[in-house]
Amino acid sequence: MSPGRERGLTALICAAGAGLALLAAGRPWASVKAREAITPFVQDLTGRDLGGAAGALGWAGLAGLAALFATRGRVRAGVGVLLALFGAGVVYSSAIAVRHAHVVSVAGEKSALLRLGSRPAADVNLWWTVSVAGGVLLMIAGLIALVRGTRWPGMSARYEREAPAASHDGGPGGPGGAGGGSSADVPDDPSSLWKSLDRGEDPTAARESRR
Repeated sequence: MSPGRERGLTALICAAGAGLALLAAGRPWASVKAREAITPFVQDLTGRDLGGAAGALGWAGLAGLAALFATRGRVRAGVGVLLALFGAGVVYSSAIAVRHAHVVSVAGEKSALLRLGSRPAADVNLWWTVSVAGGVLLMIAGLIALVRGTRWPGMSARYEREAPAASHDGGPGGPGGAGGGSSADVPDDPSSLWKSLDRGEDPTAARESRR
């Protein structure tokens, strides 16, 4: 596989990991049921309700995706380290967010009725594992960038502007620069040009006769 394709595949893995973390963050991860409360109810909690760390790290992963293309060499390897750390953070924060005690505590903060229930039940679904999968993909992308990123090409050359040559228009020795042949056509005194025109004379005629 060529270095360019390897970079593209790593970028896809990074994008998939960040996307899964962000997708899962907005979905319900757990439901708390208070059957023995004065008014029985069910409280649904999303990943953001249980802690916004996983979603925030998903956004950081997207920023790292852009950095994979904008950097090169050791700097890109450093971006790989950050992506791996972001992925590990997503995995860790997702796992601790669905602990029973934490889920019940967050639900109690959102509803006073839950505090009146003696034994609330918490049911955890599989959306948190989607977030974990996204974190694992971010870790894989980061490790690949760390090990192989120094060999990848930088941004395309069409985005890099070359410095203009000295012989271009307006430069030294150019048509409009010092020493150019067209500078002789410019009047030394603009006011004399207007006076000649007022008298009906051609101010360039004298210059043409001297050539």
